[in-house]
Amino acid sequence: MPGDGGMTIAQTGIGPSGIGLGVGGGWHDEGMSLIVQTADMVGRDAELALLGDALRRAAAGETASVLVGGEAGIGKSRLLREFRADVAAHATVLTGWCLDYGATPAPYAPLPAILRGALAELSDAAAETAGAAREALRLLLPELGDGPLDRATIAPEGLREAIANVLEAAAARRPVVVIVEDLHWADDATLSMLSFLLRALSGQRVLFVLTCRVDEVRRGGAVRTFLVEAERARLLDRVALSRLEPAQVRTMVESLHGPIGDAAFARLLDRSEGVPFFVEELACNALGPLPESLRDVLLVRFDALSDDAKRVVRTVSGSDGAVEHELLSELAGLADERLDVGIREAVSAAVLAVRAGDAYGFRHALLREAVHDDLLPGERARLHRAYAEALERRAERPGSCLESALAFHWHQAHDARRALVAAIGAMERAKNSYAFSTAARFGELALELWDQVPDAVDATGLTHLTLLSRLGSILRNAGYDERALTVVNLALDEADDQTPAVVRVKLLRDKALYLQNLGRPGSVELLSQALEVMDDAGVGDERLRAMLLNFLAGRYMVEARTEMAIQTAGEALRLGRELGADSAISVAANILGACLLHSGDVDGSLRSFAVAWEHARAHDAKLRYWVNYSDALSTLGRYREALLTAETGIAHARQLGLERTSGSILTQNMVEPLLELGEIDRVEELLAKDLAGRTYRIFRVYTTASRIRALLWRGRLDEATALFDEWRRTMHTAAQVERQVWYSIIETEIAIALAGGRGLDAADVLERMLDDAGPRTEHTARRLLDGGLIVAALRATGQHERAARLADRVRSAWRDGDCVVRHPGWDVTLFALLAGTAEALRAALPATDGNDAPAVFAVVVRLELARALVAQRGDRAEAASALTAAGDIAERIAHARLQTEIAEFREATGLGAASSRGDGTELTAREAQVLELLAEGLSNRQIAERLFISIKTVSVHVSAILRKLGVATRTEAAARHRGAALVKS
Repeated sequence: MPGDGGMTIAQTGIGPSGIGLGVGGGWHDEGMSLIVQTADMVGRDAELALLGDALRRAAAGETASVLVGGEAGIGKSRLLREFRADVAAHATVLTGWCLDYGATPAPYAPLPAILRGALAELSDAAAETAGAAREALRLLLPELGDGPLDRATIAPEGLREAIANVLEAAAARRPVVVIVEDLHWADDATLSMLSFLLRALSGQRVLFVLTCRVDEVRRGGAVRTFLVEAERARLLDRVALSRLEPAQVRTMVESLHGPIGDAAFARLLDRSEGVPFFVEELACNALGPLPESLRDVLLVRFDALSDDAKRVVRTVSGSDGAVEHELLSELAGLADERLDVGIREAVSAAVLAVRAGDAYGFRHALLREAVHDDLLPGERARLHRAYAEALERRAERPGSCLESALAFHWHQAHDARRALVAAIGAMERAKNSYAFSTAARFGELALELWDQVPDAVDATGLTHLTLLSRLGSILRNAGYDERALTVVNLALDEADDQTPAVVRVKLLRDKALYLQNLGRPGSVELLSQALEVMDDAGVGDERLRAMLLNFLAGRYMVEARTEMAIQTAGEALRLGRELGADSAISVAANILGACLLHSGDVDGSLRSFAVAWEHARAHDAKLRYWVNYSDALSTLGRYREALLTAETGIAHARQLGLERTSGSILTQNMVEPLLELGEIDRVEELLAKDLAGRTYRIFRVYTTASRIRALLWRGRLDEATALFDEWRRTMHTAAQVERQVWYSIIETEIAIALAGGRGLDAADVLERMLDDAGPRTEHTARRLLDGGLIVAALRATGQHERAARLADRVRSAWRDGDCVVRHPGWDVTLFALLAGTAEALRAALPATDGNDAPAVFAVVVRLELARALVAQRGDRAEAASALTAAGDIAERIAHARLQTEIAEFREATGLGAASSRGDGTELTAREAQVLELLAEGLSNRQIAERLFISIKTVSVHVSAILRKLGVATRTEAAARHRGAALVKS
């Protein structure tokens, strides 16, 4: 519910309640408002300045969004009214409101007004700005097109992409401020959309300002989760509004009513407690006795109204949003002249305010709540019935979207039958708009109402079993897997011998998927049971059978039951070919490709993936191919090829208008190879864009493992350990059904142990993997390569005996077939680290610098070479050069632990210390080497080749040398160096 602020520029269309202000409502000029003059804003200069700074940062292309938090009546809306007035000349301001529909909020409530404003700003270019997904905007703005909307052509992610494109296009013209009021009433679909937009538009000229009664947000609720994740991801800065100081309260009161006596002021201050809205309300009654309760404070102005004005106000209280004049006239039941007088009186008394077009709403949400709560139960029910009946008449108009409001009003009117019908209608509309979380709430309301309606089947056209099945699917899509599982269990309990076999088969399939999403066992048994039911009942739906076979093969695959997976996928492939079903063929070939890889048949795997691509006709099949094939390439250590494959998929997603959504699944497959290649900045950027909205628990397991590795890379050991502890139980549960998760746990525990300097613990983890009797996959090879890092760490800390034993075990496992596919170069790198000799380590350097070599090994092999040379009393100059090169690479990839180890070894040995030139200039050892070669006349490329470092690194060193020497050119630097050499001689 909007507070005391009104509409501003670039706001039009339906009002917050979505009940029919019409498309051509026009602009509302706050300067023409009928609201009585309120006090000047007091005590908010600092907060207003913070908002101004945030807008300036956003206009400069920095990420800047703000949460304005505070209790009810603290002045959030008033602050934003002042802010809008300040920035209206140089920014487009778009405002939408979240609405209080109790347990069943309207989906995407603030978005229609925001979108209409943005499209109005774009004017003639509006039709093109949404991109390929622009048709999806009709899900929220039906007036954008003629004729029925074909939802089958709109991907679930299309609406998000279209909205992002519109806001991005508007921001290209001038900065955009998106204000979302009353976030504490936001539905889950709105929260998910905001979470996406905050990330997708990061760095664009868009400032999001959200207002929220933070103290009313319940712990564990969706809004609290959204806020915690957004602030943890540094997507939101918080501006907290505090209560006014006594001097500020006096200033406010006197600006309204002139001087006030000390005794009256003391009573007012005591009652208002510094809350601006209460100060204003109490100041209006400053000459009379002060009310004894908050409700009385809120109703002071209402009680002073005439009967007609009270009737108007009570009528408006039935809606939590603005009410158009036509609807108010119909519901209030007053003659036109009496209605106008009553409205004017309520507006003049600052109880109601004029909204966009010809609508009216309460000046503050607390007023509406107080008036509505003051109604007798019978009055309240009759009022909501009147609203529902009026809205049903309007629902017949083309483009009406009133199901959620109807469900709310009929429920409040205690008409269970009509509320049930409306709730199911609202569920279907929300589902068709991909607002699955909101659809789930309406579906659960329908389930609650079902037993209260004797003829529910006739009223809705659905059976109870159908409602359960549909609701389970909606809950799954909303990410509520636990509740989806509960609902599908209810449906299976209700199904009996009279239930069609195909229905029971689909329920078993659904339960298997829900368990899979939760990372729990049981899916294989359920899918097998579903196939048995098909056989026993003679169900002839062969496409359904092919789908079940592919699901079953996929479960065998992730459990590393490779032979069963190959057999089942082969059966699905055969059936798909008999049916000519490309999707079934493509999925089966995908699974075969992955399984053949883990059985050691790389050529067969690649051929299978080629078949999967050949039959990937549909967009979904193509995206699935790019996801699975890029993962296979990453497993093979072909990291750059994996990146190219994933990026090709993202380009296709971009063509579909799904770059930021379906494309985000492919970007997750980019994180692992990017980490291996040492591109930590890109990794963190991708992880930061990971949606904070609900997703399947099993997907979050993999994302969390990547986050832990990135934190360790940056040296944030405590954060990484805490996150792993938080997810440990979930990961271990998931590892029971997904073997890759088991390997991910091994990888995570090794990384944490090494980051903490606990080489013995890391060795224990690796040996636990080697001792495990479970099935092996090709993920073994990469973990054995980590064995080289562990052996090096043990050797560096004097644990030579344990290092030797572990080296023998790793060497044997590598040679004796624990892994059957190895990337070229991994052998020489691993065996060099296991041996630890200068000769072996020196020979491994080219392999560590290979195009696909994991970046950390280029550092560790050089560090170990320096250690070996020092220990063997070898060439200290070579040792210093190797250590310096290791430091350069560690700095380039920003690996905190390796940088620390190199610095400690340098300090302990004196290798690579800064050198004095005798003229007061201090150069690092590497800079001295670069200067020596520069003086020989070598180019940057030649220096890079001589020192085994990148050209970019050479350029950085040359710039540092010129700066330290105080010269402008390479020639001058060379001359200075030769002069210094002569002085020394």
